[in-house]
Formats: sequence, structure tokens, C-alpha cells
Amino acid sequence: MSEPAVVALTGEIDLHQSSQVLARIDPLIKARTPKIRIDLSGVSYMDSSGIATMIDAMQRTQSYGGQFTLAGIGPGVMKIFKIARLDQFFEIEA
Repeated sequence: MSEPAVVALTGEIDLHQSSQVLARIDPLIKARTPKIRIDLSGVSYMDSSGIATMIDAMQRTQSYGGQFTLAGIGPGVMKIFKIARLDQFFEIEA
């Protein structure tokens, strides 16, 4: 079983950071990486543009049969995912 490619993010993921986040994930998607894990343990805040970036990346990964997971989500960011019911949409690792 292959190890996932891990992208560790830090700080606040907002409108200003979303394009930089996408620039880090995009090459993995274009290479059709089988497993992509986004490590959010260093992320203190994520707004709707950050969430939209994650949704886009997940859908694009799943479109070629890849696995996209989120890991290390702190309580503040998890609250946002739960309010939007995205905790049921994403594959989330503890």
C-alpha cells in the first residue's frame, strides 16, 4: 500500500492564501497522485475560499480515482467543517 503525498499547511487559509495552497496541491493532482493527504494541524483559521479550494482539490483528485484526505484538523477549523456539514463530505483522519 503506497504512502500518501502529504501537503502540510500552516497559518490562516483565506482568500489571500488559497491560490498559494492550490499551487502546492495542483502538481500532485496533475500527476494523478493516488493518495493526497492535506495536513491541517498547523492551520489556525480557514474561510470559505479555503474550504472551496479543498472541495475543488478533492473533487479533482476523485475524478481520476485518487484518494484525498484531510488530517490534523484543529477544533476551530473542524467547527467550520461541521457547521457546513463538510465533515460528512471529506475523508478526515484524526
